[in-house]
Amino acid sequence: MTAIVSDRSISLPEEARLEVGVVPGPRAGTVRVVVSGEIDFDNAAFLRRVLLTALVAHRGTLLVDLERVTFCDCAGLNTLLAARCAALRAGRGLRITAAGRQVERLLNLTATRPLFL
Repeated sequence: MTAIVSDRSISLPEEARLEVGVVPGPRAGTVRVVVSGEIDFDNAAFLRRVLLTALVAHRGTLLVDLERVTFCDCAGLNTLLAARCAALRAGRGLRITAAGRQVERLLNLTATRPLFL
């Protein structure tokens, strides 16, 4: 089952649109979240809602694919860290399984990459 999650109430410029897909993971007990576009202050709250909803609805480890993310600022990083904390509180995990250059750079510069392994 594939689901594309979008939020029509957030008015984003077309070039800054964020797309998030939630699909079953490759292994039992996992959920794959695929993110494309830019993660910034304007849409980080939307991504947070999707991640937390996936965490509650699927009750499995979240495998987050950020390979198609072209930009991520501190608001995006904060969203990922908050979702990780929520997953840990629920006794589950959140792993970043793939990340583009921009995201990898941010994670390495902030020394947060090991938190998502």
